[in-house]
Amino acid sequence: MIDLLTYITKNLTGSKDITVTQAEVEGRQEYTIKAPKEVMGLLIGKEGRTIRAIRNLARARAIVDKILIDVKLEEKS
Repeated sequence: MIDLLTYITKNLTGSKDITVTQAEVEGRQEYTIKAPKEVMGLLIGKEGRTIRAIRNLARARAIVDKILIDVKLEEKS
């Protein structure tokens, strides 16, 4: 899943400075996409459509893997 999210985000933005981390929270896999401030707008998209699409793709993959997931987006500091 980390590879999928990394592939999508890096190719959407063209930035190599994006990291994806994984943590388990209350029985769910939580994936956090950390990106620089200048590419956050590209990942969020107009009215949040892009991040919503990324989350939907990740959930579709999670259904195949039979896991519960959350995808968060954070600014890299």
